[in-house]
Amino acid sequence: MTLLSIKDLHLSIHGTKILHGLSLSVEASQIVGVIGESGSGKSMTAYCATQLLPTGSHTRGEITLDGTNILAASEKTMCALRGNDISMVFQEPTTALNPVQTIGKQVAETILIHEPGTSKADAMERATEALKRVELPNNQFPLSRLPHEMSGGQRQRVVIAMAIALRPKLLIADEPTTALDVTTQAEILLLLTRLVREDGMGLMMISHDLAVVNGMADHIHIMQRGRIVEHGPVKTLFQTMQHSYSKALLAASAHVPDRNPPNTETPLLKVQNVTRDYTLPRQALFAKRGTFRAIADVSFTIHKGESLGLVGESGCGKSTLTRAILGLEQIQRGEILLSGEPVFTDKKSNRAVRRKMQVVFQDPYGSFNPRHRVSRLVSEPLHLLDTTPVDSRDRVVEALTSVGLRPEDADKYPHEFSGGQRQRIAIARALIIKPELIILDEAVSALDVSIRAQILDLLAELSSVHGLTYLFISHDLSVVRSITDRVLVMKAGKIVEQGQTDQVFDTPTHAYTKNLIYAAPQLPANVRTMI
Repeated sequence: MTLLSIKDLHLSIHGTKILHGLSLSVEASQIVGVIGESGSGKSMTAYCATQLLPTGSHTRGEITLDGTNILAASEKTMCALRGNDISMVFQEPTTALNPVQTIGKQVAETILIHEPGTSKADAMERATEALKRVELPNNQFPLSRLPHEMSGGQRQRVVIAMAIALRPKLLIADEPTTALDVTTQAEILLLLTRLVREDGMGLMMISHDLAVVNGMADHIHIMQRGRIVEHGPVKTLFQTMQHSYSKALLAASAHVPDRNPPNTETPLLKVQNVTRDYTLPRQALFAKRGTFRAIADVSFTIHKGESLGLVGESGCGKSTLTRAILGLEQIQRGEILLSGEPVFTDKKSNRAVRRKMQVVFQDPYGSFNPRHRVSRLVSEPLHLLDTTPVDSRDRVVEALTSVGLRPEDADKYPHEFSGGQRQRIAIARALIIKPELIILDEAVSALDVSIRAQILDLLAELSSVHGLTYLFISHDLSVVRSITDRVLVMKAGKIVEQGQTDQVFDTPTHAYTKNLIYAAPQLPANVRTMI
């Protein structure tokens, strides 16, 4: 039975055409994957189905949900449908949840809105059942918890519980796993699949990654610039792809940049027996304070020109270790040396060493001041130098051109660039003082697969030209495998496995490493022969 039917859908916003004659359907108990890059129209298709469109939108065509004409429905009718017959799970649970309301109240709110005769006690009881269905049982996760007291994966489960509380006929999941660790991502995908099979609802799974939907979708639609360029059953689509855009997406998903292995064993960064403890709050007025060990006797070396990967789940200590290396997090024991010089001198960050390191963050837009022009943003690291160079403008232009941007881009603002271009600006900022070590903290995890491939190629080229050394932190194991020479696997503050990247991925020895690799989404085994 067809739940959602979209036929010849056109959408324009303030006269700009967004969707062009789009058609797709979702049946009961079916998972339909909608794949495409940012700007392809994936999310706008979902917003058309839920009528959550911005002011100035104009639609024509046909959208029916279980027989209801969505485009002709009044706002009162849509308010009754949303949450009851059709629900949506958004990409970022932190912004989807109210930070000052308990998880129990937020799940119960959906029930109380759509069933006004239900008592608060009954609503809370049903909220408890919904949370239990998403594997958040009340004895471990009380209804009184607030969102900040939960991990990212747990918050996403709360959002899913809100969406399924009334057992909707159709669920739309818009990039629900992009920011999650591979094991948490696998759990969320498995959870969504189980709920579809148990309730017989339809699921529209929106993603930019073919590997994510490969293991769960029944049917895939590939979108480009507001059009579906190719679609078919997941079992045969990879073998029968004809459109150039589909093949380009597949090639980008499996892309491995051309890299030259490092030709030296000269140590650049040495981390020796580093330990970092945090003091915990007292549990009672006169109780002794406890401690939490975030980093436990960690040791490793990065050689000049090498790319070292650091992987592990959230909370394993990756970020704490990164801050310690950058001189931003004091350590209790051990030593961190860069080119033989200590990062900390007299328990203070060594400025002379600090200027030899730079970092590229996950979200360049969030790490930029939107009111400053690119020239000022890129030149910010120059403050680490003893004197500001007189040729700072020339250095900015040199850094921008080295990452494939133009000199005139220096006078623009961050919002004038795409996500991939902003990440290039972030890399240019890291390059401007010619550092010896660049730390890339989830630098490509939020990018489309084609943009990700371009950034990985850029990093490989810059390493070859400038002799850069990388510490690459990521939860995306496919990225780590394609760009690193060696890899460290971190769990609970300890390095549980390390070695050559191919060796660790092909023949892991630690159970934790095996679980990470098993949980990572995979493309079909013979994907390279299809490209």
